[in-house]
Amino acid sequence: MKIKNAPSNKHLATSFKVKAVNEDGTFSGYGSVFDLVDSYSDVVQRGAFKETLKEWAKKGGFPSMLWQHKYDEPLGVYTLMEEDEHGLYLEGRLLIDDDPLARRAYAHLKAGSITGLSIGYSIPRGGASWDDGADVYRINQVNLWEVSLVTFPANDAARVETVKSAMQGPRQFEKFLRDAGLSRTEAKALMADGYKGISQRDAGMGGLLDDINQLTAQLRG
Repeated sequence: MKIKNAPSNKHLATSFKVKAVNEDGTFSGYGSVFDLVDSYSDVVQRGAFKETLKEWAKKGGFPSMLWQHKYDEPLGVYTLMEEDEHGLYLEGRLLIDDDPLARRAYAHLKAGSITGLSIGYSIPRGGASWDDGADVYRINQVNLWEVSLVTFPANDAARVETVKSAMQGPRQFEKFLRDAGLSRTEAKALMADGYKGISQRDAGMGGLLDDINQLTAQLRG
Protein backbone atom coordinates (compact mmCIF):
# COMPACT_ATOMS: atom_id res chain seq x y z
CA MET A 1 0.00 0.00 0.00
CA LYS A 2 1.40 3.42 -0.90
CA ILE A 3 0.25 6.71 0.56
CA LYS A 4 2.12 9.88 -0.36
CA ASN A 5 5.28 7.75 -0.76
CA ALA A 6 5.41 7.29 3.02
CA PRO A 7 7.55 4.30 4.05
CA SER A 8 5.49 3.34 7.07
CA ASN A 9 2.07 2.60 5.62
CA LYS A 10 0.57 -0.80 5.98
CA HIS A 11 -2.62 -2.80 6.14
CA LEU A 12 -3.75 -4.41 9.33
CA ALA A 13 -3.08 -8.12 8.97
CA THR A 14 -6.47 -8.94 10.42
CA SER A 15 -9.74 -8.01 8.73
CA PHE A 16 -13.17 -7.88 10.33
CA LYS A 17 -16.59 -8.69 8.98
CA VAL A 18 -19.26 -6.34 7.74
CA LYS A 19 -22.19 -6.60 10.14
CA ALA A 20 -25.02 -5.66 7.81
CA VAL A 21 -25.71 -4.32 4.31
CA ASN A 22 -28.96 -2.66 3.25
CA GLU A 23 -30.79 -2.22 -0.05
CA ASP A 24 -29.66 1.41 -0.35
CA GLY A 25 -25.98 0.42 -0.18
CA THR A 26 -25.47 1.37 3.45
CA PHE A 27 -23.58 -1.00 5.71
CA SER A 28 -21.91 -1.18 9.11
CA GLY A 29 -19.10 -3.16 10.69
CA TYR A 30 -15.77 -3.00 12.47
CA GLY A 31 -12.59 -1.94 10.72
CA SER A 32 -10.47 -3.01 13.69
CA VAL A 33 -11.00 -4.90 16.93
CA PHE A 34 -9.02 -4.15 20.06
CA ASP A 35 -6.75 -6.60 21.90
CA LEU A 36 -6.72 -9.17 19.10
CA VAL A 37 -3.33 -10.54 18.01
CA ASP A 38 -3.12 -10.64 14.23
CA SER A 39 -0.96 -12.85 12.03
CA TYR A 40 1.98 -10.42 12.25
CA SER A 41 1.84 -10.17 16.05
CA ASP A 42 0.22 -6.73 16.03
CA VAL A 43 -2.29 -5.77 18.73
CA VAL A 44 -4.33 -2.58 18.43
CA GLN A 45 -4.91 -1.02 21.82
CA ARG A 46 -7.95 0.94 22.98
CA GLY A 47 -7.53 4.61 22.16
CA ALA A 48 -5.34 3.98 19.10
CA PHE A 49 -7.79 5.79 16.79
CA LYS A 50 -8.64 8.69 19.11
CA GLU A 51 -6.22 11.27 17.71
CA THR A 52 -6.59 10.33 14.06
CA LEU A 53 -10.39 10.57 14.28
CA LYS A 54 -10.00 14.03 15.83
CA GLU A 55 -7.82 15.07 12.89
CA TRP A 56 -10.35 13.76 10.38
CA ALA A 57 -13.13 15.60 12.23
CA LYS A 58 -11.19 18.85 11.81
CA LYS A 59 -11.16 18.18 8.06
CA GLY A 60 -14.90 17.56 8.09
CA GLY A 61 -14.73 14.02 6.75
CA PHE A 62 -13.64 10.44 7.22
CA PRO A 63 -10.96 8.17 5.74
CA SER A 64 -11.54 6.81 2.25
CA MET A 65 -13.63 3.77 1.42
CA LEU A 66 -11.65 1.64 -1.02
CA TRP A 67 -11.88 -1.66 -2.86
CA GLN A 68 -9.15 -4.13 -1.83
CA HIS A 69 -6.80 -1.28 -0.68
CA LYS A 70 -6.63 0.11 -4.24
CA TYR A 71 -6.30 3.88 -4.18
CA ASP A 72 -7.73 4.30 -7.65
CA GLU A 73 -10.88 2.33 -6.79
CA PRO A 74 -13.02 4.20 -4.24
CA LEU A 75 -16.45 2.74 -3.54
CA GLY A 76 -18.37 5.31 -1.53
CA VAL A 77 -18.21 7.32 1.66
CA TYR A 78 -18.14 6.64 5.36
CA THR A 79 -20.79 8.44 7.37
CA LEU A 80 -19.67 7.41 10.87
CA MET A 81 -16.44 6.24 12.50
CA GLU A 82 -15.92 5.96 16.21
CA GLU A 83 -14.19 3.90 18.84
CA ASP A 84 -16.37 1.82 21.14
CA GLU A 85 -15.46 -0.85 23.66
CA HIS A 86 -15.04 -3.42 20.90
CA GLY A 87 -13.02 -1.55 18.30
CA LEU A 88 -13.33 0.88 15.39
CA TYR A 89 -17.03 0.90 14.53
CA LEU A 90 -18.05 2.38 11.21
CA GLU A 91 -21.01 2.98 8.94
CA GLY A 92 -20.78 3.73 5.24
CA ARG A 93 -22.66 4.04 1.97
CA LEU A 94 -21.71 2.43 -1.33
CA LEU A 95 -22.41 4.64 -4.37
CA ILE A 96 -24.47 1.94 -6.04
CA ASP A 97 -26.46 4.38 -8.20
CA ASP A 98 -23.42 5.97 -9.80
CA ASP A 99 -20.46 3.58 -9.66
CA PRO A 100 -20.38 0.15 -11.36
CA LEU A 101 -17.61 -1.02 -9.01
CA ALA A 102 -19.72 -0.05 -6.00
CA ARG A 103 -22.63 -2.05 -7.42
CA ARG A 104 -20.30 -5.00 -7.87
CA ALA A 105 -19.08 -4.68 -4.29
CA TYR A 106 -22.67 -4.42 -3.08
CA ALA A 107 -23.63 -7.60 -4.95
CA HIS A 108 -20.74 -9.48 -3.34
CA LEU A 109 -21.65 -8.18 0.11
CA LYS A 110 -25.24 -9.31 -0.34
CA ALA A 111 -24.11 -12.72 -1.58
CA GLY A 112 -21.59 -13.12 1.22
CA SER A 113 -18.66 -13.63 -1.16
CA ILE A 114 -17.09 -10.42 0.21
CA THR A 115 -17.40 -9.91 3.95
CA GLY A 116 -14.20 -8.28 5.11
CA LEU A 117 -13.09 -4.84 6.27
CA SER A 118 -9.42 -3.95 6.57
CA ILE A 119 -7.77 -0.69 7.64
CA GLY A 120 -4.91 1.07 5.86
CA TYR A 121 -2.79 3.21 8.15
CA SER A 122 0.62 4.41 9.25
CA ILE A 123 2.13 4.45 12.73
CA PRO A 124 3.55 7.75 13.97
CA ARG A 125 6.86 7.79 15.80
CA GLY A 126 6.32 6.35 19.25
CA GLY A 127 2.92 4.97 18.28
CA ALA A 128 3.88 1.33 18.82
CA SER A 129 6.27 -0.70 20.91
CA TRP A 130 7.44 -4.29 21.17
CA ASP A 131 6.17 -6.18 24.23
CA ASP A 132 8.87 -8.72 25.06
CA GLY A 133 6.71 -10.54 27.59
CA ALA A 134 3.77 -11.08 25.24
CA ASP A 135 5.91 -11.21 22.06
CA VAL A 136 3.65 -8.75 20.22
CA TYR A 137 3.67 -5.22 18.83
CA ARG A 138 1.33 -3.03 20.84
CA ILE A 139 -0.08 -0.31 18.61
CA ASN A 140 -1.16 2.67 20.68
CA GLN A 141 -1.69 5.25 17.95
CA VAL A 142 -2.31 5.12 14.21
CA ASN A 143 -2.82 7.57 11.38
CA LEU A 144 -5.84 6.11 9.62
CA TRP A 145 -5.95 6.64 5.85
CA GLU A 146 -8.59 4.28 4.53
CA VAL A 147 -10.82 1.32 5.29
CA SER A 148 -11.28 -1.19 2.49
CA LEU A 149 -13.76 -3.87 1.61
CA VAL A 150 -11.64 -6.98 1.16
CA THR A 151 -12.08 -10.57 0.08
CA PHE A 152 -10.39 -12.38 2.96
CA PRO A 153 -11.55 -11.52 6.48
CA ALA A 154 -9.56 -14.22 8.27
CA ASN A 155 -6.34 -13.03 9.87
CA ASP A 156 -4.24 -15.89 8.50
CA ALA A 157 -5.23 -14.89 4.96
CA ALA A 158 -4.40 -11.19 5.23
CA ARG A 159 -1.01 -9.90 4.26
CA VAL A 160 1.02 -6.89 5.36
CA GLU A 161 2.09 -5.14 2.14
CA THR A 162 4.49 -2.44 3.29
CA VAL A 163 6.84 -1.53 6.04
CA LYS A 164 5.66 -0.42 9.47
CA SER A 165 7.29 2.48 11.28
CA ALA A 166 7.42 0.58 14.56
CA MET A 167 10.81 -0.85 13.57
CA GLN A 168 12.76 1.40 15.90
CA GLY A 169 15.44 -1.07 16.99
CA PRO A 170 17.55 -3.97 15.70
CA ARG A 171 15.30 -6.66 17.12
CA GLN A 172 12.23 -5.26 15.36
CA PHE A 173 14.14 -4.85 12.10
CA GLU A 174 15.45 -8.41 12.30
CA LYS A 175 11.88 -9.64 12.82
CA PHE A 176 10.78 -7.68 9.75
CA LEU A 177 13.55 -9.23 7.64
CA ARG A 178 12.57 -12.69 8.87
CA ASP A 179 8.95 -11.98 7.91
CA ALA A 180 10.21 -10.94 4.46
CA GLY A 181 11.67 -14.42 3.97
CA LEU A 182 15.25 -14.23 5.19
CA SER A 183 16.72 -16.82 7.50
CA ARG A 184 18.05 -15.67 10.86
CA THR A 185 21.63 -15.92 9.53
CA GLU A 186 20.77 -13.92 6.39
CA ALA A 187 18.93 -11.28 8.41
CA LYS A 188 21.87 -10.79 10.77
CA ALA A 189 24.27 -10.68 7.82
CA LEU A 190 22.22 -8.03 6.09
CA MET A 191 21.99 -5.96 9.27
CA ALA A 192 25.73 -6.23 9.90
CA ASP A 193 27.18 -5.92 6.40
CA GLY A 194 24.48 -4.54 4.16
CA TYR A 195 23.77 -6.24 0.84
CA LYS A 196 27.29 -7.68 0.61
CA GLY A 197 26.39 -9.92 3.55
CA ILE A 198 24.07 -11.99 1.35
CA SER A 199 25.25 -13.64 -1.83
CA GLN A 200 23.14 -13.74 -4.97
CA ARG A 201 22.94 -17.52 -4.61
CA ASP A 202 21.74 -17.36 -1.00
CA ALA A 203 19.07 -14.79 -1.92
CA GLY A 204 17.22 -17.15 -4.22
CA MET A 205 18.58 -16.17 -7.66
CA GLY A 206 18.14 -12.48 -7.04
CA GLY A 207 14.41 -12.30 -6.40
CA LEU A 208 14.76 -11.90 -2.68
CA LEU A 209 17.46 -9.26 -3.08
CA ASP A 210 15.12 -7.32 -5.33
CA ASP A 211 12.47 -7.45 -2.62
CA ILE A 212 14.92 -6.27 0.03
CA ASN A 213 16.17 -3.49 -2.28
CA GLN A 214 12.61 -2.28 -2.74
CA LEU A 215 11.75 -2.51 0.95
CA THR A 216 14.92 -0.71 1.96
CA ALA A 217 14.13 2.09 -0.48
CA GLN A 218 10.77 2.44 1.26
CA LEU A 219 12.47 2.59 4.64
CA ARG A 220 14.73 5.36 3.41
CA GLY A 221 11.66 7.30 2.28
